[in-house]
Amino acid sequence: MALVLSDAAAGYGVNDPERFAQLCGRFFELLTAANARMNLTRITSREEFEIKHVIDSLTAARCFPELAKSPLRIADIGCGAGFPSVILATAFPQLRVTAIDSTQKKIAFVAEAARELGLGNLSPVAGRAVELARHIPFAGAFDVVTARAVATADKICREGRGMLAPGGRFILYKTPGQADELQALRGDRGIKWSATPEFELPGGAGTRLFLTGERI
Repeated sequence: MALVLSDAAAGYGVNDPERFAQLCGRFFELLTAANARMNLTRITSREEFEIKHVIDSLTAARCFPELAKSPLRIADIGCGAGFPSVILATAFPQLRVTAIDSTQKKIAFVAEAARELGLGNLSPVAGRAVELARHIPFAGAFDVVTARAVATADKICREGRGMLAPGGRFILYKTPGQADELQALRGDRGIKWSATPEFELPGGAGTRLFLTGERI
C-alpha cells in the first residue's frame, strides 16, 4: 500500500498535514533540480524521498513529542540537503531551526529551499559547529542539537556540546548497528546519555533509534 504523506504526517503530530505534504512535494522538486547540478542525495524517487528523508526526519517528533509542541531552538549539525532541518521547520512552525553545514553549496541549497517554502523559522549557516559553538549567537543557545547520518556520536558531542543551553539535549539519528557508539559516551559527566527503543520505518525501509544526551 502506497504511503500517503499527509496521513503519515498527522501521526507524527503535524498540525496541518495537507500543507506539509504540499510543501514537501515542492521541496522534492527543488532537491531533484539541484541534484542534477551537485550531489545532494542518492535518493531520487518520490516514494523513497518521502519515507527515507521526510518520515525518517519526522520520527524524532514521535520519540520526543515536545518537538511538535514547544517553541524549541534547534541546531542541526551537518544538515546536508536539509534533513532533518528543513523537514522539522516545515512540519512545526513554532520551532526555530538553525541548519549548519561546512559546505557552502549545501547551505546555499538549504537557503534557497527556505525561501521557496516560506520557512521564516529556518536559518541556514555555513561553518563548522566546533568553531561556531565558541561564539555568540551560537554558544549555549540551543535547546536541541541534532544530527543525522553525519558522524559518530562522540564526534558530534565534542563539536556541538558548546551549543547546548542548560538542560538542553542531543538527539542523534542512528541505526541499530550504530548503537554501540553509546559506549564511548558513558564516561561523560556533563551529559547523561541513553538510547531509545528501536523502531521501523514504513515499507520495510529500515530500523532506527536515537541516541539522546541531556546536559546536566
